[in-house]
Amino acid sequence: MERKNFLLIILFLVSAYGGFCFRGCASVSVTYDHKALVIDGKRRVLQSGSIHYPRATPEVWPDIIRKAKEGGLDVIESYVFWNYHEPVRGQYYFEGRFDLVRFVKTVQEAGLYVHLRIGPYACAEWNYGGFPMWLHLISGIQFRTTNGLFMNEMKRFLEKIVNLMKDENLFASQGGPIILAQVENEYGNVEGSYGTAGELYVKWAAETAVSLNTTVPWVMCQQGDAPDPVINTCNGMYCDRFTPNSKSKPKMWTENYSGWFLAFGYPVPYRPVEDLAFAVARFFETGGSFQNYYMYFGGTNFGRTAGGPLVATSYDYDAPIDEYGFIRQPKWGHLRDLHLAIRHCEDYLVHANPKRVSLGPNLEAHVYYKTSKKCAAFLANYGSTKDATVKFKGKSYFLPAWSVSILPDCKNVVFNTARVTSQKTLGSTFTENPIATMSSLASSTWGWFKESVGVSGNGSFVASSLLEQINTTKDQSDFLWYTTSINVDQNIIERGKTKEAELTISSLGHAALVFVNKKLIGFGYGNHDVPDFKFSEKIRLNEGTNTLDILSMMIGLQNYGPWFDIQGAGIFSVVLGDHKSSKKDLSSAKWIYQVGLEGEHIGLDKTALANSSLWIHGNSLPVNQSLTWYKTMFLAPEGSGPVSINLGSMGKGQAWINGQSIGRYWSAYHSSPTGCSKKCDYRGAYDPFKCINKCGQPAQVLYHIPRSWLHPGENLLVLHEELGGDPSKISLATRNGEEICAHISQADPPPVGSWKMNQAFESQHPELQLSCEGGWKIGSIRFASFGTPGGECGTLSPGNCHSDVTSILHQVCVGKTQCSIPVTAANLGDPCPGVIKSLAVKAICSA
Repeated sequence: MERKNFLLIILFLVSAYGGFCFRGCASVSVTYDHKALVIDGKRRVLQSGSIHYPRATPEVWPDIIRKAKEGGLDVIESYVFWNYHEPVRGQYYFEGRFDLVRFVKTVQEAGLYVHLRIGPYACAEWNYGGFPMWLHLISGIQFRTTNGLFMNEMKRFLEKIVNLMKDENLFASQGGPIILAQVENEYGNVEGSYGTAGELYVKWAAETAVSLNTTVPWVMCQQGDAPDPVINTCNGMYCDRFTPNSKSKPKMWTENYSGWFLAFGYPVPYRPVEDLAFAVARFFETGGSFQNYYMYFGGTNFGRTAGGPLVATSYDYDAPIDEYGFIRQPKWGHLRDLHLAIRHCEDYLVHANPKRVSLGPNLEAHVYYKTSKKCAAFLANYGSTKDATVKFKGKSYFLPAWSVSILPDCKNVVFNTARVTSQKTLGSTFTENPIATMSSLASSTWGWFKESVGVSGNGSFVASSLLEQINTTKDQSDFLWYTTSINVDQNIIERGKTKEAELTISSLGHAALVFVNKKLIGFGYGNHDVPDFKFSEKIRLNEGTNTLDILSMMIGLQNYGPWFDIQGAGIFSVVLGDHKSSKKDLSSAKWIYQVGLEGEHIGLDKTALANSSLWIHGNSLPVNQSLTWYKTMFLAPEGSGPVSINLGSMGKGQAWINGQSIGRYWSAYHSSPTGCSKKCDYRGAYDPFKCINKCGQPAQVLYHIPRSWLHPGENLLVLHEELGGDPSKISLATRNGEEICAHISQADPPPVGSWKMNQAFESQHPELQLSCEGGWKIGSIRFASFGTPGGECGTLSPGNCHSDVTSILHQVCVGKTQCSIPVTAANLGDPCPGVIKSLAVKAICSA
């Protein structure tokens, strides 16, 4: 009992020494100097991760934050989303997924700090960059410049958030977790477009933020001219070469991209963990003291929150914790070990500036000394092709290309960024993971509602020109009907005949369905990088009056770039031509408009209309038809975990579960079939198009249904299908386990967590470690070979040297949530003496 109490005391002291702030803790001071943030007088090296509260439900916040802490994070970062917190000027909303106070307190309860990026511009691939639409509609306003109307509104919202945090005692000086705040966001990337007014705006924003007296430092990211005392920070794939604009400010990295965002019509980007770890290690090697993963958990763009244009609903970001809240291995584990290795060096990193030592071409060391004999070192091979063996302090060290080795005592390598020893999880999605339960909706009873083509009379109005869509809809709907008539003189064509014409429609974006005489003739659309498009089609017109109906669609408002707030959408030119090359410009014709669809005005997505007589039922379900609403009831899959719905059989639209939108889908939009490879070489500089998956496929077919949105009995699914699809082929899935594997060599270092200063490290042994999540346990060992096994996770196979050690692993691991075994001949036998061997294991985690 005495030993147990002693360990508890040690754990408490470690937590206190680490500076973590739990509920009810005493106030702390937060300042900074040239080396680092200083928390209660102690310089800190901090690992941070972005978790945006509205991209998950409050019910799962604690679990996600817990996993972030277990992954070695000290700080959780989030933007604040103005458009949802103040949807109408002066009317505030802080409930549900937007309960900011609850989120900050949840982080505090986990013992982590908070970096609150108030902005209020967020970017974040969030609709309109986080600005509310009413702000845009203020006459005479100009965003992000020295415009009095904008500055007044921005200051008012900054004060609102800061005062809200103060009222709840959430700043560090009040005993809360908030140690940093951010004003503006990446303005330096666009500042030149605003001229002198931009420079003055930066100064005003900084002064305004500081005047709010948060008692914690403010930062401005990507802002080289951030005035004192605001800290300018780096955003990017690599920030090792970044230098703050003052010798009194620390080197900080606020956005280190763990992957990249997903857009409809594009392949799925991912970032190899070897490269991500290399970037982090290089940053701390060269004097950095704070870095933030953007994202550590990406989550989901529920409803119409996705920015644009054409940003997908999934905001997974290839983050260490995936969209559904599951740990992504080996990324999570490899970064956890990296954080431990850097933590071992913390006292050295904050004590002095590094001394650079050249070790050869593209080879160098950075050494941090506390005394002439005590030091920590980073050895780097920043060449992208050649491995190397280097000499450092009289010893030889092997450095793979594009890697960093960390030596907390200048002797022992506890971690190399290119050597991944953490376990892997088979499959990155529900459908790829073999331990998943699938259920089809093929036998479900469906109801449907056919949307009328053209204006239905719900608030329609007339104009003699083509109207810009955003200013017309005020973003109340993705849709705007443009309707006009085309008259064909009976003297031009014979009675009973039709006239051929060329219809050309030009749009600022983002997509449009085109109907002539109520019949669909085509679909035009842009992409994320070029949202505008031109649609041309030969049509046939009848004698007399013909109708032209265009349903223009927005897929998320622009969220980035100079003057992005005034970028438009919708139709701006309609021209009719004939075979004689004569053209008729219909742009100034009489147009009838309607914002939104009939089904939206009726409220077909709402649970109150689930049993309405408006829904048609019958034996013949209409499929592959545009502008059709569908609804059905389904039973939730068993279990307590998240649920995925496969909408691969649908075209384009939006889906609701029990009245809550799970987001837009666009399964019919396939990416280019070229550019993907089975394995991406992590070596060399990364960009979002270097490593991609799913070429020639939809960006997304699986959509997240939060478990808290489902009822124990029947649940309502409503779909609005815009292009045409088959809802009977929709399926649901939930995970009830996972397949994991690990492959550890005798040549690998011992676990980084086992390193202790002044204790023999080389005499310890590497370990194979397995761990299940989700409350699962290791149920079986499917493969275990000690010798020279080959293959990767899912395709492991025995080598020429092989000893089947399944029974040993079964005894050590089965029935446990986690297990480890030293990779030694003493534990596993010796099938081939004199050969460096490895242990490869595949296991099943299940309930």
